[in-house]
Amino acid sequence: MPPKKAAPAAGRSSRLGSALRAATAARRSRTQGLGGSDNANQNNAATNGATSVPATSVPDASDPAASNTAAPDPAVPDSAAPDSAASASRRPAAARSSRKRKQPVEEEQEDEEEEVKPNPSKKTKSTAKPPKTVRAKVPPKTEIKVIGEAPKQVLDVFVFGEGSSGELGLGAKKYDGKKPIDVKRPRINHNLDPKKVGIVEIACGGMHAIALTKDNRIFTWGVNDDGALGRDTAWEGGTRDVDDEDEDDDDDDTGLNPHESTPGQVSQADFIDGDRFCQVAATDSASFALTVDGRVYGWGTFRGSDGIIGFTPTIRVQSRPMVIPGLKNITKLACGSNHVVALSLSGRVYTWGSGGQFQLGRKATTRHDGSKAGLRPECCSKFSAKKYAIDIGAGSYHSFFIDNHKEVWGWGLNNYSQTGHSDDSGKDDAMVLMPRVVESLSGRDIAQIVGGEHHTVACTEDGELLTWGRIDGHQVGHPADKYNDDNTVFDENKKPRILMEPTRIDGMSATFITAPAYHGKELEPPLTLLAGIHAEFVAAGTDTSFAIDDSGKTYSWGFSANYQTGQGTDEEIEVPTLIDNTAVKTRQIVWAGAGGQYSMLAAESQIEADGDDEADGNDEANGNDEANADGQANADGQANADGQANGNGEANANGAS
Repeated sequence: MPPKKAAPAAGRSSRLGSALRAATAARRSRTQGLGGSDNANQNNAATNGATSVPATSVPDASDPAASNTAAPDPAVPDSAAPDSAASASRRPAAARSSRKRKQPVEEEQEDEEEEVKPNPSKKTKSTAKPPKTVRAKVPPKTEIKVIGEAPKQVLDVFVFGEGSSGELGLGAKKYDGKKPIDVKRPRINHNLDPKKVGIVEIACGGMHAIALTKDNRIFTWGVNDDGALGRDTAWEGGTRDVDDEDEDDDDDDTGLNPHESTPGQVSQADFIDGDRFCQVAATDSASFALTVDGRVYGWGTFRGSDGIIGFTPTIRVQSRPMVIPGLKNITKLACGSNHVVALSLSGRVYTWGSGGQFQLGRKATTRHDGSKAGLRPECCSKFSAKKYAIDIGAGSYHSFFIDNHKEVWGWGLNNYSQTGHSDDSGKDDAMVLMPRVVESLSGRDIAQIVGGEHHTVACTEDGELLTWGRIDGHQVGHPADKYNDDNTVFDENKKPRILMEPTRIDGMSATFITAPAYHGKELEPPLTLLAGIHAEFVAAGTDTSFAIDDSGKTYSWGFSANYQTGQGTDEEIEVPTLIDNTAVKTRQIVWAGAGGQYSMLAAESQIEADGDDEADGNDEANGNDEANADGQANADGQANADGQANGNGEANANGAS
């Protein structure tokens, strides 16, 4: 069947130069309503300079995400796209009329928010009177294209670690006789009461945290030096050194800013009315919120080795939420220390932020690049109809994605082999410049992958727990006899320093420490070490690691100087060890996260939040508003060789659902 021609939209002069076709267009506009033909609307939108550009068209040079694009984006047909709530409704994109490509057989949806106007750049001759110019109907804000689902399960949140910057969210004063700092074991956060607040999603940044509630509010707490909290936290109170010895242990003055150390709501006025969120994420100095229709809000800034780089090419510090330009149809976010990785509905991976260690995986990046080039989201690799990403992950300065063939791709800083590549292990300047398949993970069926500063943790679909990278803080959690000359780089003192390749943590018989001390530290209750767990979820802090098994038990290991392992000791935890204090002993943990000197766990709450349990109308998809065809095959079916972001700019890990 020959491809269909795009019909002229109502309100535009016919470009066919034929009275018969113009009359046909008028009849179609009366039959189809104000929108007219979807293909024609999209083509004319492109020539009129609209901000939304079809996937197969040449991007608008004014779009930040498309500034380096020289060709259409790679194609990913419906049948090849990853599973999602909206994948069945996606249709091929219409080719831009000025490109004179073939039109796809199926018509793409129109952008109903555009104003339909005649094209002022061309004059056409027609013997038929053109249809009257009308304004396209703008759908109510409750009618949105849903590609993500807002979490509904309310969580109890447990916190532990240093807390001297308010990152635990326990407030500035004692509660129930306990100080809000130096929390040695998991403690429930009373400020995140499930009935009054109702947290359903949470993420840890370096020294701050962000959470989403069941009623679609966003809360933040912790350090706000660079606008990471997205709200005003000015305080006139005094401060004191929290490291000083406190002669009076009953002193209630912690010196913490109560507006930072207490979870506070980001103003709803800073978001577009009707937007609903499905994920939150955080870097060291910025926060992000993903909407159910695939747009990304962000605030804060990105830092490089020489200080602040900026939040966008034109904004140094963004203190209030803004929609990130050039991102559309995003389904997941993962954050490193100062960069973001985003997965799109069509399976492309986008990165932005600081790229000084090549963590963006883009050619424009240079070593210790302090420029603003990386602040625009762009696609970081080549994709085609046969290869696309299904998941993403990030470490502090390295990144990952998993493709539809279950191959893992890693790139970025590699001085401790944290990317999974053994190239130049031990060299300070070792880096993987562009995404490359991690051969040592081929055939391992990786289900999840996360990174710390210099190490990485992954689990397989079969529950195997794999770690690699830096050893000297016990970040990888293996006993000493696991390291040998084949898999390990030793330092000049013959101590193991780098585990070069992904290595399985073997199950062991349960071991109980019944003595009153562990490495000279008093322990109560005794610790239970790893007993052949089946890992279902993994998380990593800077130098700390976590695994949750299929029964909801949580194990931690690694650096613990600030009690961030939750084991009650400031000594390093050498192997995965059960977190088993009173607060979590009987709870089924579903999520773990960590920053620099603190960590969190979350369990399903038996108490529902106040308010209506039903999702409001914002969660309903508009029946006429199908998923954008961004990333679909064009009429020629050719993949874009350069893999750059288009005008649509498509682009958790730290998020709990």
